[in-house]
Amino acid sequence: MDLGKRLRELRIDKGLNQVDVAKVLGIERSTYGKYETGDSSPDCAKLIQLADFFNVSTDYLLGKSNIKHSAEVLLACLEKEEWSPEEVEEIEAFKEFLRMKRKLKKQLSISTEKT
Repeated sequence: MDLGKRLRELRIDKGLNQVDVAKVLGIERSTYGKYETGDSSPDCAKLIQLADFFNVSTDYLLGKSNIKHSAEVLLACLEKEEWSPEEVEEIEAFKEFLRMKRKLKKQLSISTEKT
């Protein structure tokens, strides 16, 4: 599956329209629409932003992997035991916690630099 199809699928799964996703990316709707049709491709920064927004890996977006979530990649690399859906949710929640913590640290360091 190509990038455009994956973007469209993820967007629809979240119940969003192209305008919604374009606003998150800070681009025009028509630009995002071209990503979905394959008439244009996002630069690396936008690709990473899309992966973070949809909570998938860039490899998944680019069609290089069918594993959507990075927690699934982590789980695949860990012991080959089966994880319950609840455990996978806990791992995803912890990952989100770490992202928010990193963002807060960055904001705090920026605000202390200004003072």
